Amino acid sequence: MRRVAVLGATGSIGTSALDVIGRHPDRLRAEVLVAGRNAEALVGLCRTHRPAHAAIADEAAYAALRDGLRAAGLDTEAHAGMDAIDALAADAATDTVVAAIVGAAGLSSTLAAARAGKRLLLANKESLVLAGDLLMRAVREHGADIVPIDSEHNAIFQCLPDAHARDGLKRIQLTASGGPFRGRSRAELANVTPAQAVAHPKWSMGPKISVDSATLMNKGLEVIEAHHLFDLPSDRIGVLVHPQSLVHSLVEFVDGSTLAQLGLPDMRTALAVGFAWPERIASGVAGLDLLAQGRLDFEAPDLDAFPCLRLAYAALDAGGCATAVLNAANEEAVSAFLQGRIAFLSIPALVEDALHRMPHDQADSLEALLAADAATRASVRDAITREAAP
Repeated sequence: MRRVAVLGATGSIGTSALDVIGRHPDRLRAEVLVAGRNAEALVGLCRTHRPAHAAIADEAAYAALRDGLRAAGLDTEAHAGMDAIDALAADAATDTVVAAIVGAAGLSSTLAAARAGKRLLLANKESLVLAGDLLMRAVREHGADIVPIDSEHNAIFQCLPDAHARDGLKRIQLTASGGPFRGRSRAELANVTPAQAVAHPKWSMGPKISVDSATLMNKGLEVIEAHHLFDLPSDRIGVLVHPQSLVHSLVEFVDGSTLAQLGLPDMRTALAVGFAWPERIASGVAGLDLLAQGRLDFEAPDLDAFPCLRLAYAALDAGGCATAVLNAANEEAVSAFLQGRIAFLSIPALVEDALHRMPHDQADSLEALLAADAATRASVRDAITREAAP
């Protein structure tokens, strides 16, 4: 029986994780559920899954969580605050952690789970982008086990299940749907709205990740993730736009062989792999009917219209705190765009400006990374305020 902590339980990945868990009561149990601030939704999940613990990041929502659990007649223990979430991620009551808290806020709990030697189903890409060296060191030193839940990295994980399988590896190719604006020129992107940007053509995701997909920053962050997960330099990590989102990534070997993992665009497949690997369990996702799909298309990404991908490669090659700067600047810019304060094309402009202005000191400690993150956020907020001023 795997005892699971779902961090980010009310989000799209958390919902998918709980769907898979609910299909296998004989081998999976949700022991810990964690949410950001929606206590009512968290109580509703607790009614269904009856975990031993529930935590809310927003301490102001603690009373609503505690009282809601009592009113529902549940024995689930209520917790609040990031320190409590970190403790639950590391607690021996669970052996598996779904790390699906969005953004840099998920870093501390992800590190706590790694340092506790858990199986880590990693959906919080910022943990690797912001602190990849630290996280992978913790995984090695404490015997943790990472299964990436991004469909692209999960595909590579399935194609390269062990060190022996990586013998003769030449390069990997991450696939990208192209997002809702694939095929548009840079000029045509000037006036797109937040509503248009979050309307992803293939995947059901939260607003921040959906905007990242629309700018191709999501793919840039995945390039950085792949560098850490598979220990590859940037020139051995490629990106192909594949609008059908059926081929989730490809692995090329020196003998000319290429392996690919295919499936319908549904996160439950990757989560089922993470929960059961090396076994296979039902995920609730239907099999792939290639005759019904008809065709598979591939094209190069347009780095003029979508420069965020280029910026991510540049940050990875720069080293030091550059990827932390990239991530922080992007999070602040995307937040401002979703609030209607800046235009869509201001997102890459703000990120590029931050990469040019902010120092790229060595990322030799969590404190240094968090300092770079905080300094970048403050700088980008100032730039946004100036840009939004009449």
